[in-house]
Amino acid sequence: MDRLGVMEVFVLAVETGSFSAVARRLGMGQPTVSRLIAQLEAHLGSRLLLRSTRGLAPTEAGEAYYLRAREILAQVNEADAMVQQCRAGLSGRLRVSAPVTFARLHIIPHLAGFLAAHPGLDLEILLDDGNVDLISAGIEVALRIGKQADSSLVARCLARSDVRVLATPAYLAAKGEPETPQALQQHDLVLYSPRPGVGQQWRFRRGVEEKVVSGEGRLTVSAAEGMRAAVLAGLGLGIASEWMFAPELARGEVVAVLPEWQLPMQELWTLLPAGRQPGAKASAFLAFVTGLPGVGHTPAE
Repeated sequence: MDRLGVMEVFVLAVETGSFSAVARRLGMGQPTVSRLIAQLEAHLGSRLLLRSTRGLAPTEAGEAYYLRAREILAQVNEADAMVQQCRAGLSGRLRVSAPVTFARLHIIPHLAGFLAAHPGLDLEILLDDGNVDLISAGIEVALRIGKQADSSLVARCLARSDVRVLATPAYLAAKGEPETPQALQQHDLVLYSPRPGVGQQWRFRRGVEEKVVSGEGRLTVSAAEGMRAAVLAGLGLGIASEWMFAPELARGEVVAVLPEWQLPMQELWTLLPAGRQPGAKASAFLAFVTGLPGVGHTPAE
């Protein structure tokens, strides 16, 4: 028995409510459709469809099987389309969502090579640090910073970056360098939080030693760009991923303090709508992102 073929017949039968409609759609005889459904029910040992003068209706088992079968067929079709696109070259439009600062520093400066490699592809990047609704916004793939708890999305960690306590040399020359995590409470802190006015807490580790430090900054900003600007202006110490200050770290315009203490790493995640797998265009874009210089440590599978 052709499992996928019979599965397609069954899904169409549920959606059309008629064996004759399935027969017309697939170009086969109605008796063949009836026989295939009977074979499927015999194989599963369960009645899947109820037949009446008004048409077909799935049983409870049939409804459950229909939902899974429809999902499987969609994934098979996406896989076929991905291979076909690879053979023909990527074309059309790819709509991506990405964090503002991460995209500005790490993606956009390197896009020329990606676009040159795929001349038939148009790329649209929605820069947003919020949780955009992927379906309503037509997003095929999204990048997000930090752990993702939304169970309605397919999430995968792409890369990780170290988190550091950072400051300009000018600030450290004026205010001194903290020698312990607790000393941060005596310094000016620049906090990045979508909810200004709320204190933050950091967990520092050095070997088996652990210190939990709470702090409230004199300056709290709700966007990563604001934190970058404040730290670079010498307004205080910032606690951020190396991603956020990669150019300035490379040039020595900011430096890391407390280097022997580690903070939990920052994670870059890719998100897809539930039940989806990345198509050829999205897969090519994700491969491009994970190969970018300075993106950080790629997590082990």
